[in-house]
Amino acid sequence: MPASPSLPPKAVVLLSGGLDSTTVLALAQQRGFAAYALSFRYGQRHSVELASAQRIAQAMQVKQHVIADINLRAFGGSALTADIDVPKGRDTAAMETSIPVTYVPARNTIFLSFALGWAEVLEAQHIFLGVNALDYSGYPDCRPEFITAFENMANLATKAGVEGHKLHIHAPLIQMSKADIIRKGLELGVDYSLTSSCYDPDEHGKPCGQCDSCLLRAKGFLEAGTVDPLLTRFGMPA
Repeated sequence: MPASPSLPPKAVVLLSGGLDSTTVLALAQQRGFAAYALSFRYGQRHSVELASAQRIAQAMQVKQHVIADINLRAFGGSALTADIDVPKGRDTAAMETSIPVTYVPARNTIFLSFALGWAEVLEAQHIFLGVNALDYSGYPDCRPEFITAFENMANLATKAGVEGHKLHIHAPLIQMSKADIIRKGLELGVDYSLTSSCYDPDEHGKPCGQCDSCLLRAKGFLEAGTVDPLLTRFGMPA
């Protein structure tokens, strides 16, 4: 059923604890949605991003924050879920040559499927996620055509869709540069010191500074003309 006109519409927001998903959460709230944040304990090698997601959900006062358990480590196949070294020190050209080993097979498809299930339970018609097809590592499940295909599938595969309550997948960052994402987030008051982007942080959450995600984040802050507050938090050079 659609939301009551007297209440804000509900949205499920995929929240990893990273820079992009936190910005998307802020955007969803700015657009008037009641945000229900969904994170995953999926067998990743570290829990730093999950701790960040919990801090962010609390600081941004989401309606509810669910952490779902999925064991993708049972399959492996990624530097984030198996004992495979995370690539370090690569330039942008190297990042664009092939899909890196940090790609987790079918991860966004799986995450969106869980979000779809929760959206049906909540009677929400909106899902937000922070995929980006410009400053990213070449993952196939971050492209606009994937989002369009999943939305089409969602409306075929659900009771809500069949009954005419169309589900909308929102990926507002998909054509934005990392610098533009950061500028938008700062405009919305996002505290990026709460976020974590690193693929290989230490046990305290200190970023490695050399993985693809760290380098793309650093590039974004540099191009945005501002200092990454996460580096300040850990006493690292900007």
